[in-house]
Amino acid sequence: MIGRLFGWGSGSKGEAAGALAPERGPLGVVLGGGIEIDTLGLQADTAGSSPAMPVPAGGMMIVAAYGEARLDATTVLSRYYDDGDTILQVMSASARPGEEIFDVSLYRPWDSVVPANAAEWAEWRGPRGMIGQPRYDADGIMFDRFWGEGNGRAGLVEFVEEIDDGRVRRSIHQSCMLYARMLGTRQEMLLINIERDLADRDARQGASIEFILGYGLLPGDIRRL
Repeated sequence: MIGRLFGWGSGSKGEAAGALAPERGPLGVVLGGGIEIDTLGLQADTAGSSPAMPVPAGGMMIVAAYGEARLDATTVLSRYYDDGDTILQVMSASARPGEEIFDVSLYRPWDSVVPANAAEWAEWRGPRGMIGQPRYDADGIMFDRFWGEGNGRAGLVEFVEEIDDGRVRRSIHQSCMLYARMLGTRQEMLLINIERDLADRDARQGASIEFILGYGLLPGDIRRL
């Protein structure tokens, strides 16, 4: 779903022929470049627990697309995507290559829902909708809301992510809420994300609700190859 929405896949040719490939985000990785991801610490900290899906094995990730969104005056979200829908997300102050990163997480898609009508959308994101409630029951797996305080429903976080796969740029509007639960000594995170492509030619396709599972990493767990 992620690759289909963002528009890359087997047909992507990367950067234009003859062009100097720009370094993307604080890791300074070009499209087609590699990132080494070490998840040994994550696997050790979650050993013996029951993850919603297998903990990522780590290894080399080949970057197929890069996304970026400014969240506030001091934080820029950078996302590196591969062709297998793995997302490496890092936070920094400006996303300039070489800049210090202060948060790292690794995500993979888990499920996807496309509500059929306004009534179904209201069940998800209406004033009493499921997204934003203090707890979320994912088929018997309980997650607690990570963002927002109080016992009532919290407002969703919204931003527009600019995605570039070397052929086209897309603007993806996202309304999301983050949930988490303890898994060993780490947290398993559930990002519930309403995604909509802002391009006119795709607007009629509407939006989807993506369920994305992730785990926090340390800055030392990743390095550009």
